Amino acid sequence: DDLGRKEEAIAAYDQALTIKPDKHNALNNKGVALAALGRQEEAIAAYDQALTIKPDDHEALTNKGTALSALGHQEEAIAAYDQALSIKPDDHAALYNKACCYALQGEVMHAIQWLQDAINLAPEYRDKAKTDTDFDSIRHDERFRALIEGE
Repeated sequence: DDLGRKEEAIAAYDQALTIKPDKHNALNNKGVALAALGRQEEAIAAYDQALTIKPDDHEALTNKGTALSALGHQEEAIAAYDQALSIKPDDHAALYNKACCYALQGEVMHAIQWLQDAINLAPEYRDKAKTDTDFDSIRHDERFRALIEGE
C-alpha cells in the first residue's frame, strides 16, 4: 500500500482477512486503498465491516466520513466525524474534514469553528486549508482569510 500499489494491497488485505476475518485494521486499510482508487462505496463497506468488529474505531469512522464526503453525502459524513470525535475528541483529521464538509455546504461559521479546532491541534492544517478546494466557497470570507493567514 505504501508503495502506491493499491490493487496488490487490497489483495493482500483480503488474504489476511481469510486468515483472520476479525482483523479490523486490515478492513480499515483495505477501505483506504479502495478510496484511493475512487471506489468509495466499496471503501465504505470495508469501513462498516471494520466498525462491526470494533465500533469504537475512530480512524474507520473518520475514513468513512471522508468517503461519504467524496460521494457528496456531507450530512452523513459529518455524522461519521461526530462519532469519531465522540471517541477521540482530539482527532484532528476528523475536525479538519468536518470543517471541509461545512465549507462545502457554505456554512461559514461552522467551517471556521471546526477548522480553528483542527489548526489548534495540528497547525499544518492552516497551510492545507489555503489550497484545499473544499474551502473555495468560503475563501472570500474575511473570517476565513484571517484564520488561514494566522491573524
